[in-house]
Amino acid sequence: MRTATRKELERELAEAAEPKRAEILAWFFKTGKGQYGEGDQFLGLTVPKMRSIALRYRHLTLKDLARLLASPWHEYRLAALEILAAQFEKAEGRQRDQIVEFYLKQTPRINNWDLVDASAPYILGEYLHDRPREILDRLAASNDLWERRIAIVSTFAFIRRGDLKDTFRLAERLLDDKHDLIRKASGWALREAGKVSRPSLLRFLKKHYKRLPRTTLRYAIERFPPEQREKMLQGDFSF
Repeated sequence: MRTATRKELERELAEAAEPKRAEILAWFFKTGKGQYGEGDQFLGLTVPKMRSIALRYRHLTLKDLARLLASPWHEYRLAALEILAAQFEKAEGRQRDQIVEFYLKQTPRINNWDLVDASAPYILGEYLHDRPREILDRLAASNDLWERRIAIVSTFAFIRRGDLKDTFRLAERLLDDKHDLIRKASGWALREAGKVSRPSLLRFLKKHYKRLPRTTLRYAIERFPPEQREKMLQGDFSF
């Protein structure tokens, strides 16, 4: 049987384009001049549609995926990362090493928040769950917004296993980050950590309340009852 090619994947994605949705996505992902997604281009596919197409091409090589990630089309890059995550899930040993090495070389092209969120926990996070995690500190210290987001979002793989220390450690390291997308990601990670251990989350929030960006705090406490959220927004953790 003939193996489907990268070009065929690109053609399928292009044929499924929805121009009106593309306009909405360009606005939603802040592609205007000076915005975080400046210059990104959209075909207008829904994520389920893109994923259903992409996963039929999970056999593509890393060279193919690198070509997709080099594309100006957002959905091509997202498709590549969906395929890479699917390959990682089935891979073992040296193949996993190669996928992660490839992923880390591609961070300049993992350049919007959904691209990070669809890949970091499932590739880098899963890889590091039983390995040293110094790479996350390097990413968290990067000047690149998306590498910093990769660092904190990767810890979702640890949270799922009840391992919270790196989430709290990296969230603390990122407390002074000025970018809203990092503040949101940190708050999101803290919220998920709080599902595993609410006392640990409360200790973190109380300790760092004076430094916590308001956005991070609001995201972190979303699961608390309204009356408790109001108290915590005022720095009251006495309940």
